[in-house]
Amino acid sequence: MAKLKAESRPALVTYFMGGDPDFDTSLSIMRALPQAGADIIELGMPFSDPMADGPAIQAAGLRALKGGQTLKKTLAMAAAFRKTDDDTPIVLMGYYNPIYIYGVERFLADAKTSGIDGLIVVDLPPEMDEELCIPAIRAGINFIRLATPTTDDKRLPTVLKNTSGFVYYVSMTGITGSALADTDRVAAAVTRIKGHTDLPVCVGFGVKSAEQARTIGACADGVVVGTAIVNAVADVVGAKGEITADPVGAVTTLVSGLAEGVRAARLAAAE
Repeated sequence: MAKLKAESRPALVTYFMGGDPDFDTSLSIMRALPQAGADIIELGMPFSDPMADGPAIQAAGLRALKGGQTLKKTLAMAAAFRKTDDDTPIVLMGYYNPIYIYGVERFLADAKTSGIDGLIVVDLPPEMDEELCIPAIRAGINFIRLATPTTDDKRLPTVLKNTSGFVYYVSMTGITGSALADTDRVAAAVTRIKGHTDLPVCVGFGVKSAEQARTIGACADGVVVGTAIVNAVADVVGAKGEITADPVGAVTTLVSGLAEGVRAARLAAAE
């Protein structure tokens, strides 16, 4: 994030579901993301009850689970990626249940060994920091917290207390894949959050196009795109799980366009 700030441009943060539609295809997508323009990779941990996710990411998680993806395999995917890319940050994103079952101490050790840089665990509030957040920070792994439109100035310091890496601002109250929030409200929210922290603020939930990425990138330190990428994979997977076209090509075409939008963001802001 410091490097991108020096370049006067926001980050493109790309989310995809680990193991969707299968391990090998998913790993190929992951390896292609940086070349397509992704600055940070969010690697989704599939879970059977993803309460914050919309239908697209729910379906991606179910495809991955049906294909045999586990948390252990998701960590193995990160380790395989690290064999050819030691620079692109990897943030694991998902829910606490699989980590709890895996065992926190074992999980953090394996995550560190696999090259994981950060965690986003959407169902662990600050009141549960001793459960995973504090141990993760001690292990040298960033713990990235979510802020939402309902996170007021009274609550925000609690949310930010042990947050590191960046703040993920969820731009609307709802599930992933919803319509993009009003950009003026997003800009005001980013400014308000920055009044409480020096951490970069990345905005997600609803960004689907290069133009939206450009608009959000003009006011944020990073733009997070997930559902659009997951849909690009879903569009080339048949009803029986068969791959009908090139998923890597579909994702890289989309991400390349998003990257162009993000890179144009600060130019637009300066005009």
